[in-house]
Amino acid sequence: MAKAKSKEIAEKTIYAAFQILKASGGELRGKEVVNKIRESVEFNEYEMHRYEKTGYIRWESILHFYTIDCMKAGYLRKSKGLWILTDEGEEAIGLGPEKLLSTASKKYREWDSKREKEKPKEEDDDDVSDIEGDTGQAQKALLDQYEEDANNGLRNFVIDKNPYEFQDLVAALLDAMGYHISDVAKRGPDGGIDIIAYTDPLGTKQPRIIVQVKHRPNDAISSDDIQKLAGTMKRTSDVGIFVTSGQFSKPAIKEARDSREHIELIDFDRFISLWEEYYNEMTDEQKNMLPLHPIYFLGSND
Repeated sequence: MAKAKSKEIAEKTIYAAFQILKASGGELRGKEVVNKIRESVEFNEYEMHRYEKTGYIRWESILHFYTIDCMKAGYLRKSKGLWILTDEGEEAIGLGPEKLLSTASKKYREWDSKREKEKPKEEDDDDVSDIEGDTGQAQKALLDQYEEDANNGLRNFVIDKNPYEFQDLVAALLDAMGYHISDVAKRGPDGGIDIIAYTDPLGTKQPRIIVQVKHRPNDAISSDDIQKLAGTMKRTSDVGIFVTSGQFSKPAIKEARDSREHIELIDFDRFISLWEEYYNEMTDEQKNMLPLHPIYFLGSND
């Protein structure tokens, strides 16, 4: 029996995604993974077909559909638009495209059969290229794409801000969280301190909160940056917060964890999560700085 077209598409795109993730140190935003696949893999007219209902490209939808198999197999993790290749996933690259996908799909069916307390689904070669159907996996794959698109939209909005606008976003968030802003740095040298905040209106209670803000969406904060923040914390009761529109390098995370001073790290994903959490506590002016529109989808108990 001839192999289904969807399986052929899934084999080459999943394998390419794993190789791209490995070459990128094991982590990369899903959007960037898709872009790199688009640049490195040739697709025919059938694979490039755009679904009328969702507007998504067939090969991209199939890729997302089968990443669910890979996640249930323990090969891949996703977090706020970030794709993370596990050690098991990196090892699975050695299986080759066809075996990698079949192994992941088998593990998914085993998980699904236990969850439903039914016998495992028989593998077939039916073409599942139209993943816009009503199956749970198809719905999960589609929701996964929606979530990534939403995250990318927020990320692009923040990227377009200049450093001072991002600094104002951070100050607005802290205000909504109940902190009292004492000072926000003006344009020019700030001595490593961008925002000073307290837990009370007059700043008479400890701690004093020293905030460093870096608008570096495409870079990772280094351990040196963390050390510089620690150097600005002159009082023993000071608490440091480092906020970036990008992410922190592993040495930076270790530096903050091992530091004698209390330094809290907020990367882009955590910033967005906090903005969503405290959005209802904001003034209309603050909300308009990064406006959100919540949409609710039917979830699952998985």
